Amino acid sequence: MSLVVQKYGGTSVGNIEKIINVAKRGIAYKKKGHNIIIVVSAMAGKTDELLNMAYQINKHPDKRELDMLVSTGEQISISLLAMAIKNLGHDAISMTGGQVGIITDTAHTKARIESIDTKILKKNLKQGKIIIIAGFQGVDLSGNITTLGRGGSDTTAVAIAAATKADVCEIYTDVDGVYTADPRLVPNAKKLNTISFSEMLELASTGAKVLHSRSVIFAKRYNVKLEVKSSFNKSLTTKGTFVIKENKDMEKVLVTGVASKIDEARITIKNLPDKPGIAAKLFTALADNNINVNLIVQSSSQKNKNNISFTVPKTELKEATEITKTIANSLKTKTVTIDENIGIISIVGIGMKVNSGIAAKMFSLLAKENINLQMISTSEIKISAVIQKNSIKKAVQVLHKGFNLDKLKR
Repeated sequence: MSLVVQKYGGTSVGNIEKIINVAKRGIAYKKKGHNIIIVVSAMAGKTDELLNMAYQINKHPDKRELDMLVSTGEQISISLLAMAIKNLGHDAISMTGGQVGIITDTAHTKARIESIDTKILKKNLKQGKIIIIAGFQGVDLSGNITTLGRGGSDTTAVAIAAATKADVCEIYTDVDGVYTADPRLVPNAKKLNTISFSEMLELASTGAKVLHSRSVIFAKRYNVKLEVKSSFNKSLTTKGTFVIKENKDMEKVLVTGVASKIDEARITIKNLPDKPGIAAKLFTALADNNINVNLIVQSSSQKNKNNISFTVPKTELKEATEITKTIANSLKTKTVTIDENIGIISIVGIGMKVNSGIAAKMFSLLAKENINLQMISTSEIKISAVIQKNSIKKAVQVLHKGFNLDKLKR
């Protein structure tokens, strides 16, 4: 009997009707002879509602208490789904991350999974139950509830699949797979049948919201068979996009996808002493506070001084700015500027490893549209650039067309 782990996001369980549809799908898989574990997110909008209440009470809420609060959103989803399945005549049990045995570190609101005890899962599967697990959460060794950060339910599902050696992990969203670009920005974007772990990781980290980047890291590390599907397609046989190991045929495609994000801000610290250890001091302080830094550029100014610019998620901007200003003051420079009017545009493709001229083409396409590049970052299979936020849509469309992604076959 195969084991299938399914994950449903907030839009897939956004109301009672949708929860019942998820229950019916889980039962249909069970009737086909599969063991089923379902991981769910909070109902759409519930986490934001809880956070808004927290910030109305305290502008700087304690992170432990935040985790205690927002984790309740998933508990609503799992209990309702278990009730729906039982009402349809099948046995089910809902479980929090702590009840499952998901142990994390102590980094509240950004915790990382350290281990999963599968004994209770195996026991309930043996009893024929459909197991429903609250995504996004676990407990530390002291029993404190922790959360994994936004998108953490994907990570929960893949981690559960890895720990239980599931045959497949299906990620259900409001789209039917991974596309060459956001279909809301590019109506003729193509759905991919397959994408490599490395490409998916880069797309996820640069703005593609189909999968959370940490879930892709888990899947690649433990070779979890991963499929992205639509929860609104009632057919059990319709294929989505499979995230797979890289193969040589993938290198024939120069660019696989275009991604963008507008939820980042740029911090610039000016007139830093031009000597070893300055950058290390700044970014160590940010890392010690679990601030996720994306792009970094250091440039020389006059009189042995440097400027450093970097981008962070807007959700972490306030904390990152305070840390940066503290470092700046310690280095006797008070010039710290913030720019929230930026976006990041990226192209991703395995083919970049063996083909030249891709960066030049990307920059030329953007230049023809008078889109100015403010910062540039590259990896083996990705090129990213910071541009003005109001140019993001045009940039995505221009690059998608310029690299002929509407004709991509994979």
